[in-house]
Amino acid sequence: MKGKTNAGGGTPAAGPVRRRLRMPGRTRARRAAGWTALALVVLLVLPTAGAAAALRAGYAGEVSAEARSRGRDALWLGHAWLDGRRDEADLAALKRRTAGTGIRDLYVHTGPLSHDGSLPKKRYPRAKWLLKAVERELPGVRVQAWLGDRLAYGPDADGGLRTADPETRRAVVASARQVLAAGFDGVHFDLEPLRSGDAGYLRLLDRLRPAVRAHDGVLSVAAHQIDPLPGLHHVSGGVFGHGKWWSQEYFGEVARRVDQIAVMSYDTALPAESLYGGYVAQQTALALEAAPDRVDLLMGLPFYHTDGMGHHAAAETAAAAVRGVRLGLGREDRDRARFGVALYVDFAATEQDWRAYRRGWGAPATPATPATPAGARHTQTSDAQGRQR
Repeated sequence: MKGKTNAGGGTPAAGPVRRRLRMPGRTRARRAAGWTALALVVLLVLPTAGAAAALRAGYAGEVSAEARSRGRDALWLGHAWLDGRRDEADLAALKRRTAGTGIRDLYVHTGPLSHDGSLPKKRYPRAKWLLKAVERELPGVRVQAWLGDRLAYGPDADGGLRTADPETRRAVVASARQVLAAGFDGVHFDLEPLRSGDAGYLRLLDRLRPAVRAHDGVLSVAAHQIDPLPGLHHVSGGVFGHGKWWSQEYFGEVARRVDQIAVMSYDTALPAESLYGGYVAQQTALALEAAPDRVDLLMGLPFYHTDGMGHHAAAETAAAAVRGVRLGLGREDRDRARFGVALYVDFAATEQDWRAYRRGWGAPATPATPATPAGARHTQTSDAQGRQR
C-alpha cells in the first residue's frame, strides 16, 4: 500500500501508530464519551464491590474450542477506498490480508451524512470501481455503505443530525435507498453519541428496515456498549449530557430491528489488558443475552493505537479483545451461529493486530459461503459515522 497514514487512506504501519489518526467514527463526541468512561470507571465501577477483581477473574480460565470464527466477521474501511486514494494494488493487499479469514462484510466509509440526513453523491465518486473490484477479487464478500453523523439533542445543541425530526428520518431513509441503488449490498449506520432509549432512532430503524429489504440489502448498525452496572447509562447521560452505554433492554430493541449489530467494544478507558479483556467478555455475554438468534451479532476489535484518556493502546489490544470475546461466547452461547467480530479500522491496523485476529479467532471451521441477499450484487447464495476525519 502507498502513502502516509491519513484520513483513512494510509499504509498500515509496521508498528503501533503513535501520532493522532483522523479516523471516521472517532468524533469529538466519541472522545468526550471516552472521558466519560474514564470518570465513571474511576468513580463508580472500579471501587464497587471489587469490580476490578471481577473483571480480572472474567478474563481468566480456558477458552472454548467452539468459540472461533463462524465466517461472519467484518472490517471497517476508511474513506480512501471511495475517493480515489486506493487502487488495484491496495485491493490486492486487502485480498491477501483477508484470505482464509472469516471476513464477509466490508463497512466502507461512504458518508458522512449531512445534518439533514441527506447524502451528496460527490462523497463516494469511486463506488462503482470498488464494488466491481470486490466482486471480482473477493467473491462473496459484501460491501456495505458506512453512513454516520454526529447526533444533536435539545434546542441549544450545536449542529448535528436529530433523530427526533421526521423530515430528517425521511432523508436518512432516502440516503439508504440511494446507496443501495448505487450497488452496495447493505447500509451500516454509526450515529453517535446515541442516548439509550432514543425513540427517534427506533422509529428510524422501523422505516429503514422495509426500505433496505426492498433492495434485498442488509441493515447493519454500530452499537454502544451495554451497561456494565445496571442503570449506568442514566449516570453518564445525567452527569455528562450524552450517552456512553445503552441499557441491555434498549440494546435488544435496536437488535430486533436490524439484520446485523456490531458492538463498539473499545474506548473503555480501562488501564490494563486483564481489565479490558474481562470487560469485553462481560460485554459479549450481555450482548448475547439481548440479541435475537436471527441477528448477526459482532463484537468490535480495536485495530488502532492512538492513546488518550478514553483509550489506552497498551491495554485495549486486539489479542485481549479476541480472548475476551471467546471467553464470553464460550460461557454464554458457544453454539450460536450468527456471531462474529468486527475489526476497527483497516488503515490503522498493524501486523500484530492481524496476527492476533488470525491466531486467536482462527479461520471458519468449514469453508463458508458468505450470506448474500437474493438479488444482491454477488452471485453466491447462502443464508441470509461519523464525519470523515
